[in-house]
Amino acid sequence: MPRIQSLDQFWIRYLSEHRAPRSRMLHFLGTSLFFCAVGVSVITHPVVFPAVMAGVVGLAWWGATRVEPRQAAFVPMLAMIALASLASPLWVPLGVSLAYAAAWVGHFRIENNRPATFQYPIWSLLCDLRMWGEMARGRLWSGDPLDELGLRGPSDGSFPSYPPASL
Repeated sequence: MPRIQSLDQFWIRYLSEHRAPRSRMLHFLGTSLFFCAVGVSVITHPVVFPAVMAGVVGLAWWGATRVEPRQAAFVPMLAMIALASLASPLWVPLGVSLAYAAAWVGHFRIENNRPATFQYPIWSLLCDLRMWGEMARGRLWSGDPLDELGLRGPSDGSFPSYPPASL
């Protein structure tokens, strides 16, 4: 299968791998726990942590735009985690561990699939944050996420372009 070339195309694949509502709920829980860890990091390291997060955002941008379309962006992702962990050595690793643990239970025990983070680590993170945002607004809690967002692809299994023509 050829490598997906854009985050918008990947969003559709990401949702297709999160069809089970219980799996999405676990992702929401894990990401919420990560956000709590980030909040504690800001409180306990009010000067250093926000400054370091600027570097994390820069690494995420580089990985998402320059690396991920060509190959899995493991180096930028690990650099993001390492940099944030230097600023908050207890809370960031704990938050990352809880987020991945919850998500992987959803994938391996509920969805019975392999997390996309093994092929697209930064795009998976960005789509997880996007899915969390949709759920925080009351969407994607039940049913098929592709149907709810109007992103259903053709019956041949290929993915439609994004955004769909109906939007």
